Amino acid sequence: MDFVEVAAGPFRMGSASGHPGERPVHEVWMDAFRMATTPVTNDEYAAYLRATAAPPPAFWADPAFTDPRQPVVGLSWEEALLFARWAGARLPTEAEWEKAARGGLEGARYPWGEARPAGTFDRPPRVGQTPANALGIMDLSGVCHEWCADWFDAGYYAHAPARNPRGPAAGDRRVSRGGAWRHADPWSPVAHRSSLPPHLRYADYGVRLACDP
Repeated sequence: MDFVEVAAGPFRMGSASGHPGERPVHEVWMDAFRMATTPVTNDEYAAYLRATAAPPPAFWADPAFTDPRQPVVGLSWEEALLFARWAGARLPTEAEWEKAARGGLEGARYPWGEARPAGTFDRPPRVGQTPANALGIMDLSGVCHEWCADWFDAGYYAHAPARNPRGPAAGDRRVSRGGAWRHADPWSPVAHRSSLPPHLRYADYGVRLACDP
């Protein structure tokens, strides 16, 4: 699993033109961290299953989702968390995810710029098939939703800390980020926020890992 360094510093988080939960646009300072260049794959998750005898995620045996280079999907939030810990990493915070996804490209609609890719998918594509951003991070839209560490609050941006925000202390849904193959339009903007009750296991939910530098 490859990671890239995301340097410490400020960035502008959110979107003035997106959904209400993406507002207001606000400046956030993040300490340095590292982000995986792709979501966790079936091949990588299989090593975890062999090592721990954990039960496989939903859709594990479905032929549409068994390519070793597809992102693993059907994970609950807790399953994603347990895998991250086993791998010596962690789930990214929502702010880390957006800072890494922007890759220093402030104000752009997508991680790679303004251009919307053509086409859609009938299953998760193999990792590395969608445009990379300036840091070389791939599959940030068009592939799968990626669980984040935070609880979700639609109004959180109005009172979020200005340094290393980690979401509210409690909630009933966890944040996810990234456009997903199953949507009619999989190419979600970089600021788009989504969420799901943490126990659910959907065919368009996977995970990308972060770690400290």
